[in-house]
Amino acid sequence: MNRKLVLTALCCMPLMAIAEEAAEKSPFSSSAELGMLYKTGNTKSTDIKTGFDIKYEQDLWRSTFAFDLLIKKTEQSDSEGKDTFETTDEKWTVESKTNYTLDTKSKNYAYGDVAYEKNRFGSYENQSSISAGWGREWFKNDKASLFADIGPGYKRDVTKATDTMSSETNSSFIVQAQALYLRKINEHVEFKQTLSIKYAPKGGENSKYKAESSITTKLIETLQLKFSFLVDHNTEVEKGTSKTDTQTAVTLVYSF
Repeated sequence: MNRKLVLTALCCMPLMAIAEEAAEKSPFSSSAELGMLYKTGNTKSTDIKTGFDIKYEQDLWRSTFAFDLLIKKTEQSDSEGKDTFETTDEKWTVESKTNYTLDTKSKNYAYGDVAYEKNRFGSYENQSSISAGWGREWFKNDKASLFADIGPGYKRDVTKATDTMSSETNSSFIVQAQALYLRKINEHVEFKQTLSIKYAPKGGENSKYKAESSITTKLIETLQLKFSFLVDHNTEVEKGTSKTDTQTAVTLVYSF
């Protein structure tokens, strides 16, 4: 009986090794983040920021999918003097991008990108875009990497309805450029910079610019602390609305 168990174990060892190797080389990686801030005093408010992303990277393909959500609730007094928490800011974005490497030596790639954003209290009800073009992995080593791409696209902006004006849908052709820079400061700290430009060449049409800087510090193997700063700029907005929004956040990121 013991001899049979030994033989069975020896037969299973190669299969176990293959399974372990396959698990180690999984093309998928993902992470989820959550941050919350509760303020008290003269004004009470609650800020919640959450999101997740999935990345697939194998052979000539590299795909990413990201979802981000921001909710802010502030204590407001109604006409009867009762205090209630009301949503004063709500924004969520979804973006999916796929790269296909055309030349493994020079790291040139073709890309496709789709994005959608809904901002409850911004100048636009929602904004969406689609783009395709050419990009390149300009450099990559043990400490840093830089990806950048550019291509034509199409953008659709839906304005908010007001008391005097109805909602409008504005569509335009754009030139989209994106860049991603990553740098490992040390074994536990990483810096990330993203840049997105959606330029509408025709005069009077809205162009959108977005940049995010972040520093991630590893707490344990699968848990990180993330500090981020986001700048979001639209060139054409309704009167009384700021063209530039900024967001500073501290979140916990769980990788799996």
